[in-house]
Amino acid sequence: RDSLEQEAENAVARLRRDPGPRRDLTAEPTFTVDPATARDFDDAVSARPEGDGFRVWVHLADVAAHVKPGSGLDREALARGNSTYAPGTVSPMLPQSLSSGACSLNPGVERLAVTAEIELAGSGVPRSASFYRSLIRSDARLDYDLLDRVFSGSERAPAPVVDAIATARRATAAIAAASRGGGLEVTSNEPEVALTPEGDVAAAHALVQTEAHRLIEKLMILTNEQVARLLERKRIPTLYRVHEQPDPARIRLLLDQLASLGVPTPALAEAAGPTEAGEAAVEASRLVAAEAKRRGHGADSLSALVLRALKQARYSEVNRGHAGLGSPAYAHFTSPIRRYPDLIAHRGLLAAIDASEEAPDVHEVASAAGH
Repeated sequence: RDSLEQEAENAVARLRRDPGPRRDLTAEPTFTVDPATARDFDDAVSARPEGDGFRVWVHLADVAAHVKPGSGLDREALARGNSTYAPGTVSPMLPQSLSSGACSLNPGVERLAVTAEIELAGSGVPRSASFYRSLIRSDARLDYDLLDRVFSGSERAPAPVVDAIATARRATAAIAAASRGGGLEVTSNEPEVALTPEGDVAAAHALVQTEAHRLIEKLMILTNEQVARLLERKRIPTLYRVHEQPDPARIRLLLDQLASLGVPTPALAEAAGPTEAGEAAVEASRLVAAEAKRRGHGADSLSALVLRALKQARYSEVNRGHAGLGSPAYAHFTSPIRRYPDLIAHRGLLAAIDASEEAPDVHEVASAAGH
């Protein structure tokens, strides 16, 4: 680990001397939103009105500038695959001098980033997307609870980002309206555990998704889709996050289970194939959500039935679409500090825009997908 820390420090020093060509966005009001306990900040957001629509910037930590293919840092990151989280602790994919330091988009300091600049129509439909290496400075570090208090009107946003937050909120509402009907509608809660200084469990509660979570989720999904489509169009090897259409027999079983519980279900023809089965699963997820809302209970358990009927998402060097999101092309790109697949996507994107990175080798990408 000492040699990796030294390699990380050398990379930071090298980039201080010469960060390479970058667009200076430090004057653009920018904020991050993460859990209150987060130590590494992969992504930051800027937003402005643009005519009858919006211009949104999603800034990602430029890990590819610090971690070069085949280096010791790269081999260790690939071996780990991702940062591993447990209550009260994390085993990071990268040395902490990078994960919590030079790569993390901490507030008030200049950071090297890769920026996706996306113009949206007022309807939430993307009009254009461009990508480039940048220099940014986050003006505010928000957590989800704080942002929800801003949305509820019980707290005011930090002054530098009041307008950016309000614009991002309107933009993501438009994105949500434009994408309605495209993907699964499921409910799930993750447990969040609080520990005492001695490491004992002090409390545990369900972490419910709120408007603040949905704002970040919509922007990250939008960015991931735009990157995947560009890499597919330019035929540059990358890792896609694929979620294949379900087995029709499993969806018929799901519909029978739901019907036996008194939940309305869509029709599915006997000769239906995977695509039709996928459409039925999406419609079933919406009917489940509506029925659970009507009953006032059952959202988690009924959604679990829907999820268990589907195939598992996985990584692949071949794009097979993402049925759960209703996306024809999807890649993980927005968490390069803590997921190795995102680093592969960054290298591919930077090669695509001639930003001084080599395209990943297709055979190495295929091997990484299985790993």
